[in-house]
Amino acid sequence: MKRIAIHQPNFLPWPGYFAKLAQADLFVLLDDAQFSKNNIINRVRILGETEPRWLTLPVAAHLGQSIAQTLPAKPDWRRSILALLRNTYGKAAYFKAIWPSLESWFAAAPEADLAAINTHFIAAIAGYLDVATPLQKASMLGIAGQSDDRLVTIAQHLAPGGCYLSGKGGAGYQDPAKFSAAGLALEYYSFTPRAYDQGRPGFQPGLSVLDPLFHLGRDGCLDLIHGR
Repeated sequence: MKRIAIHQPNFLPWPGYFAKLAQADLFVLLDDAQFSKNNIINRVRILGETEPRWLTLPVAAHLGQSIAQTLPAKPDWRRSILALLRNTYGKAAYFKAIWPSLESWFAAAPEADLAAINTHFIAAIAGYLDVATPLQKASMLGIAGQSDDRLVTIAQHLAPGGCYLSGKGGAGYQDPAKFSAAGLALEYYSFTPRAYDQGRPGFQPGLSVLDPLFHLGRDGCLDLIHGR
């Protein structure tokens, strides 16, 4: 049974995003979904002194625009984000091993919209972690609709008779009967990462996948997203 997952293209997302990506046979990016401010579409949490802090890609946002219509607000966003990451993780155990790849991902990031930028980073990190699940842009499908009605139609189109892999939050708004009526199974996926050494006392959860990459390295990060 083909498993399909559908998600907005988040900015340098947390390990659970890649764990869900690894569980799916096809991953659809809702690049044409509406952009919302103060969300994880253009920002992600990273390690802070006593609590997590935000790493943000500044954008020019207007009411009602999609993620694919949202553009960076500052031309030097690559330099400023890399500077903050170097300052935050320069002493991490795997900084020297990870940094050249990170610099290459930023150098190759497109001069385009937020959806394209985020998709680039998701694909680059997935490739680095040997997660080979194909990515599909929702905007290329020509399928309209709202909320779970659109999710059902996309899943039925791309994986007829398959399984829709939802995050646990989907249980709060998705109607299982709609998936069943479309001949789709509905499965909820929950990811709870184990704590790991972040180079200081305590543990700050829910950070960008860059955090375990810097602290655990590629193989350790792979173990984390696969629950090993």
